[in-house]
Amino acid sequence: MTKIKKSEETRTRILEAALAVFRERGFERATMREIATAAEVAVGAAYYYFESKDAIVMAFYERSQSEMKPRIEASLAQSKTLEQRLQAIISTKFECFGPNRKLLGALSAHSDPEHPLSPFSKETAAIREQDIGFFESAVVDSKVRLPVNLKPYLPRLLWMYQMGLILFWVYDRSDGQRRTMLLYQKTLKMILVTLRLAGLPLLQPLHRLAAELLEVVYAEE
Repeated sequence: MTKIKKSEETRTRILEAALAVFRERGFERATMREIATAAEVAVGAAYYYFESKDAIVMAFYERSQSEMKPRIEASLAQSKTLEQRLQAIISTKFECFGPNRKLLGALSAHSDPEHPLSPFSKETAAIREQDIGFFESAVVDSKVRLPVNLKPYLPRLLWMYQMGLILFWVYDRSDGQRRTMLLYQKTLKMILVTLRLAGLPLLQPLHRLAAELLEVVYAEE
């Protein structure tokens, strides 16, 4: 076994052990010493691969994104309608994050963009932009007809919609997160109906107001 492969396996073992400890103890209560013990490595070795618990979570985010990317792209390639494409993205997220739902719930406390683990932080920008790119592909490939002044904002708005669903999901105590799935089905239908109506000339004054509002919201991005 080469040193590089051994190093990768050790890093993976520490990451898996950390996720197990986070699930059992919670993110805030877990310590690097507990993680090292679970991974059967020295504490110094744990810190060699991950300088902190935050670094471990970032590795979890990056690995999750890497694993989901080919699945989402394959599903998008096989889907025709916008509804199918949005379902391909969001359903894959639920499936992949399922084993770590409680961990995501604990991490949801770090929503402040100033916190490095926030999905809105500069540290997670690359992951966020790739994710928004999936929604952009879904919109473009579906050839959705939208007002020109609103269309650039739609992928980001859909990403925000997804984040809202995931937040509801991590706190949903119903059997099999049944309430989340119902919310998902109903709200997705509402969004699709709204998009179909968006092109009506009667709604042009509303389009201008919405575009002005979105410009203010995303002015600093």
